[in-house]
Amino acid sequence: MALGLNNLGTSIHSRFERTGDLQDIAEAISMKRRAADLTPVGDPNMASRLANLGHSLRSRFERTGDLQDHAEAISAEQRALELTPDGHPEMAERLAGLGTSHWSRFEHTGDLQDLAEAISAEQRALELTPDGHPEMAERLAGLGTSHWSRFEHTGDLQDLAEAISAEQRALELTPDGHPDMASRLAGLGSSLRSRFERTGDLQDIAQAISMKQRALELTSEGDPNMAMRLANLGSSLRSRYERTGDLQDLAEAISAEQRALELTPKGHPDMASRLAGLGTSLWSHFERTGDLQDLAEATSAEQRALEVTPEGHPDMALRLANLGSSLRSRFDRTGDLQGLAEAISAHQRALELTPEGNPAMASRLAGLDSSLWSRFERTGDLQDLAEAISAEQRALELTPEGHPDMALRLNGLGTLIHSRFERTGDLQDIVEAISMKRRVVDLTPDDHPDMAWRLANLGSSLRLRFECIGDLQVIAEAISRQRLALKLTPEGHPEMDVRLSNLGASLLSRFKRTRDLQDLSEAISMEQRALELTPEGHPDMALRLSKLAFSFQSRFLHTGDIHDFTEALSKYRTSANYTFGPPDIRLKAAKRWARLLEEHNPGSPDILTAFDTALRLTTMTTTLDQVLENRYSRLVDTSGIALQAASAAFALDRADKALEWLEQGRCLVWRQLTSLRTPLDDLRRHDGRLADRFLELSKRLEGAGSVRIAARSAMSMSEKTSLEDQARDHLRSASQWDDLLAEIRATPGFERFLDPSPWYSILPYLPKAGHVIIINVDARRCDAIMLSAGRSTPHHIPLTSFSLAKCNQYRKDLTNHLQAHDYRERGSTVAMAPERGDEFRGVRKLNHATVQEILRGLWKDLVKPIIQELGIEKMAPSSSTSAGAPRIWWCPTGPLSFLPVHAAGIYTREGVDCVLDYAVSSYTPTIAALTDRVSSARPIQKMVSGLFMTCQPNAPGRSHIPGTMTEVQSIYNLATENGLRAERFDESAITPTICLDSMERFSSIHLACHAYQDATTPLESRFLFHNGSLDLLAILQRNLKHADLAFLSACQTGTGSEKLPDEAVHLAAGMLAAGYRRVVATMWAIRDQHAPAVATDFYQYIVDHKDPTYASGFDGTHSARALHHATQELRSRLRKCNNSDRSLLAWIPYVHFGY
Repeated sequence: MALGLNNLGTSIHSRFERTGDLQDIAEAISMKRRAADLTPVGDPNMASRLANLGHSLRSRFERTGDLQDHAEAISAEQRALELTPDGHPEMAERLAGLGTSHWSRFEHTGDLQDLAEAISAEQRALELTPDGHPEMAERLAGLGTSHWSRFEHTGDLQDLAEAISAEQRALELTPDGHPDMASRLAGLGSSLRSRFERTGDLQDIAQAISMKQRALELTSEGDPNMAMRLANLGSSLRSRYERTGDLQDLAEAISAEQRALELTPKGHPDMASRLAGLGTSLWSHFERTGDLQDLAEATSAEQRALEVTPEGHPDMALRLANLGSSLRSRFDRTGDLQGLAEAISAHQRALELTPEGNPAMASRLAGLDSSLWSRFERTGDLQDLAEAISAEQRALELTPEGHPDMALRLNGLGTLIHSRFERTGDLQDIVEAISMKRRVVDLTPDDHPDMAWRLANLGSSLRLRFECIGDLQVIAEAISRQRLALKLTPEGHPEMDVRLSNLGASLLSRFKRTRDLQDLSEAISMEQRALELTPEGHPDMALRLSKLAFSFQSRFLHTGDIHDFTEALSKYRTSANYTFGPPDIRLKAAKRWARLLEEHNPGSPDILTAFDTALRLTTMTTTLDQVLENRYSRLVDTSGIALQAASAAFALDRADKALEWLEQGRCLVWRQLTSLRTPLDDLRRHDGRLADRFLELSKRLEGAGSVRIAARSAMSMSEKTSLEDQARDHLRSASQWDDLLAEIRATPGFERFLDPSPWYSILPYLPKAGHVIIINVDARRCDAIMLSAGRSTPHHIPLTSFSLAKCNQYRKDLTNHLQAHDYRERGSTVAMAPERGDEFRGVRKLNHATVQEILRGLWKDLVKPIIQELGIEKMAPSSSTSAGAPRIWWCPTGPLSFLPVHAAGIYTREGVDCVLDYAVSSYTPTIAALTDRVSSARPIQKMVSGLFMTCQPNAPGRSHIPGTMTEVQSIYNLATENGLRAERFDESAITPTICLDSMERFSSIHLACHAYQDATTPLESRFLFHNGSLDLLAILQRNLKHADLAFLSACQTGTGSEKLPDEAVHLAAGMLAAGYRRVVATMWAIRDQHAPAVATDFYQYIVDHKDPTYASGFDGTHSARALHHATQELRSRLRKCNNSDRSLLAWIPYVHFGY
């Protein structure tokens, strides 16, 4: 019975090998199991029946990938081998079978131990096989396959040499007509292809393809190996295409791989590799032709391949790397940042799964650096560039001399260093990049399809070097290399437009040096052809248009030809308004468009259109998908556009437009943060679902945006992958936010939801009494706009005597004074002894304007003309702190934001004439920040009305400020004596969390402490406590719906970033964004000996003027007047100092923000 079952199982197994029918192999295994079970222990046939069972189990595993089958196969074969005595004629066959099983399991798990055992068993089997034995060829082929697999995994050329030697001998021993001839040819072909990829020898790939074609011819229709052989032929044809660029090879590869896929049944363990192979070929076809359909199909195939690859499969890393490359290509063609984030994540995961020593490590590193570089090119994030360079350097180190990929690695690293030079200007970088790219060209065979690309890259680096050193020999070489690259680029190649554009750029560079119009005309011709070849919707279209516009502009400036002027304007306009491509490229085009009009057609109304476009694009460069740190760094490059636009509007007598632009183009990030915290009462009444979704996304984006950019150089790959996952979630949330906004704005009544308000819509919400003054400071002119309740239009006040140059000089001089007088932090103290004259102040030695001179200049050229235009009369000395003093809200721009406009005046021993004698001053970052508080004014609820205060005299690492204790004690006594609801915590009695809880319970707060302002990441600006610190993000995340007054008795809480003067990057603006209606802050350090008195006078005024019907409540409505009074009191106490610079610096820093 056992013998019959075993024989029948063997026959059915043979049928399975012909048909691939899984029912047959299941039946064969069932019969062989029964045969083994029926064979008694000690029976001499037990070993052969176990070996037969193992063979069938292995065959089913190779068809289904079920590792349980494989484990049973190896177990059965090992038992069979143990039962086989030395010298037994079946020993070699049993060893060979066990070796094959170990190899199969290695293919599925990647465990090199299995492969080592496979090779050991197969070598022993071969040693036991006598010459002339009919199984000799099969055993040689098996050993060759195992050596080839190990080479693929380790890169050891000795394994590859042994694989080819064994497979060649196997082929020689296989007679024509033998059923295994096809598999012998296919096996040797695969090894020869591997040698080609290692050495670049075209003879090897030609032989490999020839053998695989012959193997395919010998494979009958219906043979289960047909799909595998088609796939193998396809991969070899693709390898040759990558070396020769012959599209016929690639077309045949795709055809073969498509047929292989059709023949692969669903669920087959090779399905993933078939999909991946086809995806790679389609991607290569896209790279050559630019056909987006190819890219879409490639990405789809690679995504499907990844889905059907089980976790732990040794090819998982390869699948991820391939998908990453396709996603990056899609980004390069469409600008899809979400896809690029997925590409980087895929490459990082691929690297995590690639063991050290794997020969694919270098290519995986290179794949990651390409995606990181693409993102750097789009976002300018230097961390991406640094990480890309690090990855490519490692890839280069892992690439042995003589490897065909050496040129590719050098080119990649050279390109990255070239990019770093563009960002940093370090000449050593461009020298190094050129050196690498020269080696690349030297290593590239003349007939290599990448020669054109590599020549063009070298030309681009040479051009950059020429632009630095001006050596005409260098630009001549650049142009020569680029002309050759263009000549080598076939018509229809997707890189043709890039080659033309780069050559045009080099010709333009030479023209700038030589003024040879022939170069410029040729540059324009090249750029026009490049533009014609750039497909509609391509992200480079805006750049091509802008480059061509610049060339036309250059020729117009040289010849005065009005046609060139018109063409330049047209191309700049089209570039700026193009739908696709990076917004910073389009913004640059809009700025040049506006500038060209201003300089050569200053009366054109198109100037307004150009600046409108520029302001719209500015907001697009700092979107919610970026962390705050990146948003602020990008704004550095666009700083001042709103001021330039307003200046142009004033010149065209359009004060209304100037006001609109100054509102829309400044404080962009704070406006975004405020938008995330918009009250949703109206929306919730209309659609609660939309309101809830808005709130959820707002919180998510606020948290994601505030993440600090950490240095990634010391991170593990898993940490970097986790970071990328967070970045991808951030991008997804930002995209969902855009979709949600579109949905809300499609709702009747919400069409302008979160849009910047038009200028006329803010006028009804101006304060009922007083004036709002926004001052624009630009290189061409300075102007002010006056807004007052009851006026229907903005009132324009030209400031003809003021200038940007004066403003910058005052700013510089004031900074020098602050340093000279040691106004760095509250704890610093300087004796306020009477001063006899300037010669004793240590100021004249500094060789710049005194503080008095700065304030006099601000008064005479800036503030006095505005006061006169307002028609405000000087108050009598006795009424200078009266409740009836006029209010002025100052909204300065640019460097004026750092100057004390509120203190402008003439200060001498003989007398004083200053702003404080005419009005009570406040500041506002934007007009909307003020009108929002007016429109949302509401009574403070009794249950929260009150004052919470804390003093922190001993923050770790900071100077001791004992005055804070006196200050808070005085305020607390004042509050309690007057029946006000008040609470205080001092030093270690409070933590940041307790403080936040108290801020929710009290409408007003007083913080007497040290503060730290973080201009890079403003949400990390913080107040320093004895136990920890309270950062702005934590404050923003609380629901401070009853917030009224914040008195920040700390240093520099109202001073912004010099690089971003119009972004209000300071704690006072942050507290306004958190919901406080009014904030008392400081422009620079305050003296610890003065602060207690200022604070006490401030609160005494509020107590004296509080609503008598509101006995225990606390209301900051009179806070601006209170601060005016308190500073006047300090001035009186310092009067003996005769308005010396030191005394002025003591009272001036106190400022009021808000309503």
